[in-house]
Amino acid sequence: MRPVEVRPAAPADATAISRLLGQAIRDSYSGILTESAVRQLVGTHCSLSRLNAEIGIPGGAPGWLGWLVAEEDSGRLVGAAAGGVLMPGEGELFALGTAPDARRRKIGGMLLAEVTDRLREHGAVRQGISLPSAQDPALPFLTRQGFEGSGTRLTRFI
Repeated sequence: MRPVEVRPAAPADATAISRLLGQAIRDSYSGILTESAVRQLVGTHCSLSRLNAEIGIPGGAPGWLGWLVAEEDSGRLVGAAAGGVLMPGEGELFALGTAPDARRRKIGGMLLAEVTDRLREHGAVRQGISLPSAQDPALPFLTRQGFEGSGTRLTRFI
């Protein structure tokens, strides 16, 4: 297993994040969501202009705490996550994805732990996530991490 470092995203990471998230979305939701819904998710969440703007404003927009990336020692990005605190005490995990060929290496857990630490530092005591589908393939992982709920909305105390 190659070593992985979790760090704040830099502007130069935007293209790699876009590709990684697009690949993760297509791999995770093809067969669960319609092709058009998958395309819409990729278009919304993987837009290079959106990612460039979001990477450029960590801490600069109300509630937004920025993007984190997991990088192998080779320089390849194998995971990305983003979060924020939109209301006092309420943290949100906006995105969490790992490269399909890097799954089951604890990368998602490392990213989630770092986002959670940042949320706590900004006063969050609960963390939520909204999923694209009630049959989301991330449900077993999120449940192991203490998230609970039904349908597409999960929360946990942190």
